[in-house]
Amino acid sequence: MSLLRAMRVAASGLEMQRARMEIVASNLANANTTRTAEGGPYVRRLPVVEAAPVDGPGGFAGALDRAVRGVRITGVTKDPRPPLLRYEPGHPDADANGYVAYPNVDPAEEMVDLLSALRSYEANVNVIKAAGRMHESALGMVR
Repeated sequence: MSLLRAMRVAASGLEMQRARMEIVASNLANANTTRTAEGGPYVRRLPVVEAAPVDGPGGFAGALDRAVRGVRITGVTKDPRPPLLRYEPGHPDADANGYVAYPNVDPAEEMVDLLSALRSYEANVNVIKAAGRMHESALGMVR
């Protein structure tokens, strides 16, 4: 695997983790949204991630390199868990029994997801930095 391919794989990881952090931020921002344009409370979003090929050379070396894949987000799904019901009879969105449907967003769970995405982002940055240093070393040997 070439250093350039390693950088492409890490770049795909950076892009995916950035999108993941945006989804977590949206979930946290809407953790108390009881009314949306679609009706009902906000529903937690989850990224759908899959392995994705990165460009590379053809031939035998290309076939070996195609085994190394990056990642990408192919979509965003909604968490199927039901909303949280709280008894608040004075709330404007309360039902006939006095219960309000709150989003199924757990701030602690979102923070764990955010830290995981942040650590993965940092790991990908370190891969790119290491590949850059290796390129510089290789150029230094030629001079």
